[in-house]
Amino acid sequence: MEAVILEEKTAAGITIVNGKEYVTNADGGLTPLALVKAEDFLEDQMVRKIIGFAKPLSAELARFKAHTRADIAEFDRNLEAKYGLVKRGRAGAGNQKYRTIDGLMSVETRVNKLIEFGPQLQVAKGLIDECLNEWTEDGRAEIRGLVTRAFNVDQAGKISKDAVFELFKIESDDPRWMNAMEAINAAVRVIGSKEYLHFSFRESHDVDAPWIRISLNIADA
Repeated sequence: MEAVILEEKTAAGITIVNGKEYVTNADGGLTPLALVKAEDFLEDQMVRKIIGFAKPLSAELARFKAHTRADIAEFDRNLEAKYGLVKRGRAGAGNQKYRTIDGLMSVETRVNKLIEFGPQLQVAKGLIDECLNEWTEDGRAEIRGLVTRAFNVDQAGKISKDAVFELFKIESDDPRWMNAMEAINAAVRVIGSKEYLHFSFRESHDVDAPWIRISLNIADA
């Protein structure tokens, strides 16, 4: 039996076996490099290069986020201690804005509640459907559009809470509609919260000088 000799890769994603170059395919097996289309190999190398930069950058952002939260938490603790406030911990923290003395730099924390809807939402939808089916045609098309958007689900199977809350802007003295709004209120469940960090600066003390957001989101950069 011929011995299998594995050698070091000459390029990312390439394995040399008994002097021949192979690439690992999607099934985990080895495909001779000679059988791989040139454009497929170039795509492979491009992706490996990009991911090679993206992984350490992601790790650096995670470290920055952790350090930022730690710095803010320490500042808050010192401030609370100075004025004798019983320690709240980060659970007690809310929206805060921190600025430099010159007023040109700002760090802001925002805490958004994470909510989901309980089964009462489907009860509300049934009541709303009854209303739409019996109300006159006048203005119903616009209302039906709002209702459709409210109960549409996205690719993740989730309903837009903002679209649902838009229904409260519709005024009606129909008892079923009012019951539907009550059911929506009852359906709201707070399942947690998420903290967001925002960084911004402005380049002058002019009252009209705009605040420029420092984006750490690659989609916004």
